[in-house]
Parts: sequence; structure tokens; C-alpha cells
Amino acid sequence: MKKIPLILMGCGGVGRQLLQHIVAGRSLHSKQGVHLQVLGVCDSQSSVITSDVLTTELDDTFLAEVCRIKSEGSPLLALRDKGECKISSGAEAVRTIIDVAALLARSTGLAFVDCSASSETIGVLKQVVDLGGFIIMANKKPLTSSMEDYQQLFVHQRHVRFESTVGAGLPVIAALNRMISSGDTIYRIVGSLSGTLGFVMSEVEDGKPFSEVVKTAKSLGYTEPDPRDDLGGMDVARKALILARLLGRKINLDNIKVESLYPEKMGAATMNVEDFLKSGLPELDKDFQERVQLSASRGNVLRYVCVIDESRCEVGLQELPKASPLGRLRGSDNIMEIYSRCYKNQPLVIQGAGAGNDTTAAGVLADILDIQDLFAK
Repeated sequence: MKKIPLILMGCGGVGRQLLQHIVAGRSLHSKQGVHLQVLGVCDSQSSVITSDVLTTELDDTFLAEVCRIKSEGSPLLALRDKGECKISSGAEAVRTIIDVAALLARSTGLAFVDCSASSETIGVLKQVVDLGGFIIMANKKPLTSSMEDYQQLFVHQRHVRFESTVGAGLPVIAALNRMISSGDTIYRIVGSLSGTLGFVMSEVEDGKPFSEVVKTAKSLGYTEPDPRDDLGGMDVARKALILARLLGRKINLDNIKVESLYPEKMGAATMNVEDFLKSGLPELDKDFQERVQLSASRGNVLRYVCVIDESRCEVGLQELPKASPLGRLRGSDNIMEIYSRCYKNQPLVIQGAGAGNDTTAAGVLADILDIQDLFAK
């Protein structure tokens, strides 16, 4: 039985769902000859590590308790009396993780999984890579940090997996890597990479007011608590940067042109969420209606997309043919068109659910299992 020791950073929705997937998949993974050993979990304040990382692991009952207390909003420190484990906080928690990585990375191997939403994990990730460990990320922020940080993460390229940073469980990174490895030159990528904005634009296309569509998306749980976090486009910009860097572009986030769907005067610094929803959004309805109608008069539709080619990397509203894959997009799916030497006239199209804790966690789990051949039995 091949064993993959792992430590999870981030016990939010995706992290908890990953733990549940691991436990639920025990029987399947056993048949595949692999066992995922969860040695520790971390949140923003502390880490919980099994008492002896060489001989023990956090059992499934303990992992269920982790999911329970974190879903209730409690810190991992609440597990202090729940089992034989070492709980550390602050700088000590980071030192503990690095000590485990130093012990295991070059012997049994170690998978460090970042399901947080923090930019502060970059230091730990770089140290784990330097020690010979593997890093699997659903967190986009380390990959959209400075170019120097990015290059340091990829010192050992085979030790890095990040499929879930762009399309959740969709095989976007895998497809691009296969094309790049085969020498199939990629000329252009156009993608709708936000389920929230995909839903908003397809609903507005049907003639519904922009303000009402955003409120509906919020009520359905598609948006962040403050919808401006989605409407500002920065999440899509981070995904675009990850793709551009994968294609070899040495650029940073501030090199990307980003179109926000609300004006600066309606930003969080000047308007609270309640006022934005009640009075700010309706002010945008007329402009959106006019843009949608103008696009329709030309046989096109508006989509919020990233466009990456040899001369640009930008994020914003684009007019696209209604009959194109992106033009036909409805609801909250993600879709990407990849144009290359082999897919010059008819692009390679990848489409499906690109968001949600379940889908994202499934993508992370697939990335963990993808490195099993690099571990000793």
C-alpha cells in the first residue's frame, strides 16, 4: 500500500470538504493501492499535528471533529483535549510544519496542501519545496505573488500541482500542460472563469436588470457576502495571471488590465454593502441595458472574460458571437476556449462547473493522487 503523508493548510469550506472526500474515499483508494495519511491540519491561528508523524496519523473520527468545530466557527485550539496530538500557535505552528517537512520530505515524502485564501502561506510553501516536499494549491494568491516568489515555487516543477486554482475540478491546467509539453504552440486563450459573472451576464442578456440579477446571485450564494468582491474582477484577474505565467509570460498582477463592473465611487471605502445593493446597483442598470442591446444588434452577446494572447492579458466585458461556445454559455458554468497550432480554427473547449467547495475539493484530491507515483511504497 502506497502512503501519501499530507498536511492541510486551511479549514474553510474547501479544506473541510477535502477532508470529507478523503474519508469517504478510503475504500476506493484502498482498491487503488494508496492511503492518504493526514498528519496535520492548520488554520490561520494554529496547527494540529499527530503525536508521531512517522508512525501515526489523525484518524477519521478526529478529522470529522475538525470539520465539525471549524464549521461552527471555532478555532483548532478547541481540539486541545480531543486526542493525542500537538497543537501549536503562531510562529511555533509554522516551525512545527517546517520541522515535519524537513523530517519527511526527503524520506517518506510529504504533500502540503494549501486550501486557504491567504497570501501569507507563500513563505511556508517555498520552504516545503526547498526541502523536497510537494505542494498542492487551491489558493490562488501564492501563484499571483511576485514573479520572484512564483519562480521559487517552481524550482522543482514536478513537485507542484495547482489545477483547482483556475477551474476548480476542470482539467484546465492539465490540458495546457499536455499541449505545452507536446510543442503545440498556444496562441490565444479566452475564458469565462467566474461562475458568478457567467450567471450575471447570461441573465442580463435575457433582459433582466443588472441590479436584480446581482441580488438574485447573492441570494443563491453565488457571490461573496459583498458582491463587489466578484464584480471587481480581481478573482478572474488572478486566474488569468496563473494561465499567462503558465504560458511563459513574465508578468505581475498590475500588468493586467481589469475592468470593474462598478465605478470607483461605489467602492467599499465610500459605500457599505447595504447601500451598494439598495442604491448603487440600480444606477448601473441603464448602462448595462444599453450595452447588452448594442451587442445584440450586432448579433453578439456580452461575456465577462479573460483574454490572453501574445500582446495582451486583460479581463473585462467582451462582445462575442452568440453562436460561439462562450456566447452559448448559460448559468454558472466556466468555459475556456484554447487556440493553438493544432486547434487553430476550432478551439479546444473545456466547460463545466468551475466553482463550489465540492468541485474544488475534488480537484485538489485528484491533484494529490496525481503525485502518488513520486512517492515510495
